[in-house]
Amino acid sequence: MFSYYLGLALASMRRTPVLTSLMVLALGLGIGAFMTTFTVYYLMSGDPIPHKSSVLFAVQLDNWDPNSPPTESPKDVQPQLTWQDGLNLMRADTPAASQAHMYATGAIVVPEGDEPPFDESIRATYHAFFTMFDVPFLYGSGWDSRADEERASIAVIGRKLNDKLFGGGNSVGKSIRLDDNYFKVVGVIDDWQPTPRFYHSDWSRAFADTEQIFIPMTRAVDGPMLPRGNTNCWAPIDESLPVIDAFLQSECVWTQFWAELRTPEQVTAYKDYLDNYVRDQKEVGRFPRPLNTFISDVNEWLDVMGVVGNDNRVQLRLSFLFLLVCLLNTVGLLLAKFLGKGGEVALRRAMGASRGAIFAQNLVEVGTIGVLGGVVGIGLAWLGLRGVESLYQGYQHLVSMDPVMLAAAVIISVTAAIAAGLYPVWRVSRLAPAGLLKTQ
Repeated sequence: MFSYYLGLALASMRRTPVLTSLMVLALGLGIGAFMTTFTVYYLMSGDPIPHKSSVLFAVQLDNWDPNSPPTESPKDVQPQLTWQDGLNLMRADTPAASQAHMYATGAIVVPEGDEPPFDESIRATYHAFFTMFDVPFLYGSGWDSRADEERASIAVIGRKLNDKLFGGGNSVGKSIRLDDNYFKVVGVIDDWQPTPRFYHSDWSRAFADTEQIFIPMTRAVDGPMLPRGNTNCWAPIDESLPVIDAFLQSECVWTQFWAELRTPEQVTAYKDYLDNYVRDQKEVGRFPRPLNTFISDVNEWLDVMGVVGNDNRVQLRLSFLFLLVCLLNTVGLLLAKFLGKGGEVALRRAMGASRGAIFAQNLVEVGTIGVLGGVVGIGLAWLGLRGVESLYQGYQHLVSMDPVMLAAAVIISVTAAIAAGLYPVWRVSRLAPAGLLKTQ
């Protein structure tokens, strides 16, 4: 029966091509606008590491100007740590399963041959980074704790950089030149793009590509490779020391710190451990503010940092309202179309078709229009996402429709079309055939 109703629906749509095209276009415009904003919102607000987001915790210590407003939540605390606090936490005996101290930096990569040098972002961190965040490897692996201790000149590079420098081959054991120093490649990361890039605290770059070079933090500080990203200070720097030493010993916050806590008991013990650390530091004259330490898992951290801003939510609401306007227009067009074929309905009723059959036949036509509207909407959403991509270069992973979004577009379109068509279909199925036949 469905195939019969579908044939009737297609025949009816061919008889009114202009009206059908207007309905499909109205639905397509609404779906296209909504899916463009919804896709970006969906990717921005997604869990970047769902299988471990509940056991990875960002660390915050409230070591800031005592004259600043009181702390009420993690949102009131600096998202980064000083270098000396991160170093102390890495050295101490900790309840955490593993920890990673890190910061963003960069250097000029000097290729062999005639290729021109180019700038590249670097993540300076510790060996546990790769296992904590489940970084996939194409060749080799990360380094071990001994390399951190020895400040080894080694590097893990990304697949994109490996393709550029070594033609995609196994480059483990080869060297890359960063500024004036050579680093031995120990591993090549496969495609890895957590969205958002939660481990970094500069949310203006939360959706940028992941770094293509990773080196031991101890080696980067020895470089010295200065931080690239937010650096905030509240206390003056000791000018009697060499510049780099004064910076490292200052109260400037510029590093990020993560801990892996696998059980509720570890979470409680680690929080106590941080509180005790701050109490010890207070005894030597640091941490002038009241005791406040915070640990936030990945999804809590995204909320703390406000990754999905109010602007994104407003745009999503506006696009939904636009979809509703398009649906109201579709209701009017469907009503005009179905009431216009009252004679056909009356003839079918006179030949024995029930009201239920008339309702089902026209509902199939509405669903068909919804499918076509969804296809048009997907095309318009693709164009909209290409426009977003042109505005924000390098954010390709944020403007791509995955199979879930493609299926959602069609489902939303069909559901919206059926919702819009319920009243017109009900109206036409309730028409009295006798009166309509007399007028034909």
